[in-house]
Amino acid sequence: MIDLLEKIAACVESGKVDVNSPYPPSMKGQEGAFELTKHALDEGIAPAIIMDNALITAMSRVGQKFSRNEIFVPQMLMAAKAMNSSMIHIKPFYISGETKRKGTFIIGTVKGDLHDIGKNLVAMMIEGAGWEIIDLGVDVSSERYIEAVEQKPEAVVGLSALLTTTMENMRKCVSDLKGRFTGLKILVGGAPVTADFCKSIGADFYSPDPQGAVEYLRTLV
Repeated sequence: MIDLLEKIAACVESGKVDVNSPYPPSMKGQEGAFELTKHALDEGIAPAIIMDNALITAMSRVGQKFSRNEIFVPQMLMAAKAMNSSMIHIKPFYISGETKRKGTFIIGTVKGDLHDIGKNLVAMMIEGAGWEIIDLGVDVSSERYIEAVEQKPEAVVGLSALLTTTMENMRKCVSDLKGRFTGLKILVGGAPVTADFCKSIGADFYSPDPQGAVEYLRTLV
């Protein structure tokens, strides 16, 4: 069992999606995360064990490497693609309730901002850490965030902004959400955002990279 979990983790970390994937070249022709995850389930390994000991472990290593500038956005995207191929087999167990998520994370890019690469990376990393993702997309108003939280009141919220001109919209969104939901945790991020700005608008956490967000969420579980 341990050997199979290690193989799944290695595929996710390397971005090896399935047997037909040419990436990475060193694993060409080998089974990838998709096939190995199915084998693990067929052998009776619980979905939660696959998540905790293969997918979450692998995505944590990917996040740490990204934080240290050892890998870059393309490698992160390939790792996320491999993880998603595993999740094709795992998600039905979440839908049935047999396996539980760690929590729900609502994320979007704030109103007036159409950039989504950073948001998407954060969403991928947090899903890889075992959370349900509700991605509201880009140009998201306070009202849409409020509607999402009303449907999932236990959720944590993430706000992204790439433009300095939309940072004030982030401030408004935090104010609107905090005024409506007592105890709601809000994470903020994006190129122009800083820890000082996070504090000044009343948000709960800022990280310059996705791994920091993942580690903060671990403290909430």
